[in-house]
Formats: sequence, C-alpha cells, structure tokens
Amino acid sequence: MEKKKKRLKRLRVALAYNSYEESQHETVPGDSSSGHELRIMIRRMARTLRGLGHDVAVLHLADDLAKLQRKLNSIRPHVVFNQYDDVVHGALYEMRFAAFIRMLGYPITGSPALALGLSRDKYMALSLMKGAGIPIPPETTLLERVSDIDRHKLHFPLIVHPGQEHAGIGMERDSVVHSKKALIEKTREIIRSYKQPALVQGFLPGREFNVGILGGRRLQVMPLAEVDYSRLPEGIPPIMSYAAKWVETSVEFKRTQVICPAQVEPKLAKLIGDTAIKAFRTIGGWGYGRVDIRLDTDGLPHVLEVNCNPCLDEGIGLARSAEQAGISYPELMQAVIKAAFEGPPYDIHLPIFIAKPGTAGRGAGIRRRQPVKRPV
Repeated sequence: MEKKKKRLKRLRVALAYNSYEESQHETVPGDSSSGHELRIMIRRMARTLRGLGHDVAVLHLADDLAKLQRKLNSIRPHVVFNQYDDVVHGALYEMRFAAFIRMLGYPITGSPALALGLSRDKYMALSLMKGAGIPIPPETTLLERVSDIDRHKLHFPLIVHPGQEHAGIGMERDSVVHSKKALIEKTREIIRSYKQPALVQGFLPGREFNVGILGGRRLQVMPLAEVDYSRLPEGIPPIMSYAAKWVETSVEFKRTQVICPAQVEPKLAKLIGDTAIKAFRTIGGWGYGRVDIRLDTDGLPHVLEVNCNPCLDEGIGLARSAEQAGISYPELMQAVIKAAFEGPPYDIHLPIFIAKPGTAGRGAGIRRRQPVKRPV
C-alpha cells in the first residue's frame, strides 16, 4: 500500500527581497545578475511556496524600512522567507535586515544576523575557522593599504579579491598574481574601486568543490558539485570569477562547467563534507548554506568561503545538489522553512518591540506588533 503523504500546515509566508537596483558595476552584455532575473526567481519561489499550500506575500524592500514594517504588521506572517541580498559594493545590510526581522519577533529562514555578517567579512570568518582548526588557504592576509604589502613575506602565486564582496564581484582574470608588482596593482585597484580591504590568499591548484548543506538541528551534506575549469584556454585562471558566474557571453561562463554529482572517492568525499559542516557551524550558519572548498597539492581540502544564504533558485546551486539527493525543489523550500522554526540555538524568542498601538514617547514612530503564535 502506498504511504500516505503527511499534509503540510498552511502558513502565512512573507517572501522578502532587496529591490534596490542602483548597481556600482558596469553593465556587461550577457550579464544574468540583473534585477530582472532576480524578480523572475522570486516569482518562481512564490509559486513553489503557494504550491505547497502556503499563503505567500512578496515584499520588496528598497528604501523604506517603515513601509516594510507596516506590511509585516498587516500580514503577521508565521515566517519571513529571507531573500534579501546586498547589491551595492561593500554594503553589509544582509545581517542588519535579518536582525531587524528578529527584533520584530518573526522567525526568519536561513542564517542569523551574526553568521550573515561573518560570511561577508571573509577575513574574520577565515580567522575564526583557522582558530577552530579548519584548514584555510595559506598566506591568508588582509591588506587595508598598499603599503601593508611590505609588512608580509608572501609566496606566489596569490589570489587577490575584495574582502567584503560575494557573488564573484571583483574576481577577474588578473586576480591571480605572480609578482609583487601585479600584487600592488591589484590591491590598489580593489581599495580604490571597492572602497574596502583586499583579501590575499595563496592560490591552491587542486580541484574545487561546492558543498551544499541543508537543515537546522541536523545538517545534511548534499552530493558534492565540482567546478571543472579544464576547458578554459591558457591565460585565463581557473577561478570562479564574476564572468564565470554571471556573464553568459564570456569565455569563462561558456567553458566553466559544474559537475554534480562529482566523482570523488568516498574517503575524500567524507573529509570534504565533514570540513564543510564544521566550517558552517563555526560561523553560526543555519538552515541552508554552501561551503566552497579547494584541494591543495597534497589533495587535502581547504575552505575558501562559507556562504550562509546562497542562491535558492531552481535547477542550480543548492537546488541542483539537493535534487541529486532525491530532494525536489518544493521539498527543499519546505525544509528551509522547517529549519527556521527549529532554531538557531540560543536565539531567545524575544520580540522587544511589543507594545500597544499608538504608544507615545520615545520610539513612538515605530509601529509595534503583537506576537504571532508559532505553528505547532
């Protein structure tokens, strides 16, 4: 007899995203990282959540936080499905948005504010991981001024990129440097163009893996995905640059392939998975994430980056890895919501802005709400 599927509880879900469209990087023909593509993804996610039986309200935030709060007060969602992503160089509002939602008392999907902040401050996150005994690339150094280069004995080749960016921003063909002169030029360019320090690391020549992670109290490692750079022509470094991620007309995009599931011997696969879990937990990740790992010359894994709230679009990234684990896209979305109600641990449910409507005095401009009872 076929096992009867458990009926999902109907929830009020606020699907929130950043609709601010001022961008500081030049528009490149074939660039698929536009606001138009984001809106398509959000509509697809909303349709999937509605297909699960949930009531979904799509909330876009641009420059009016009070308006967002009024909408939340009106909807009173059981959970905020967080898809807020910074679009301005150096902005660190992803963590502030998550903190704002939690201060209002709403459960939120994905990682808490502290983890989101750490995942953007790459040097701080890497330093924490190193202290926890997790292998990171050698020579990991933060350069706040070009003159800082003289204070370090660095060994080439090195990879240089912005210290607070994501999505491949600032990663270009000249990001892998082989001389002090090239290091100086790239560091100066990053500090001037992105108004943030440059992160320098030893360039690891081995295989590169994206490790998808799903769950709250119990984490599950998704089947590994390997980034295959073997078809790149000579002269283009094997790195996940901005072009390789987003510019569909570029050589990097056309000749960089992601293989999922990756062909990896079981012992190495377990080591990579265990390393990814430890890295994710070290910076406080929750719900879902992706850890990028690269092997050194001895075939040992080193963590490049922890991405706490990676792209959840259907058919790519985490969703692609989850599908290889037998988890459909709707099931993935439901698992993300489930984790929001499980934790994170030690996050006391304290909606501090509870007050009767119309309360006068300091902070009277903030519309306060009554707490929403969490569904069982």
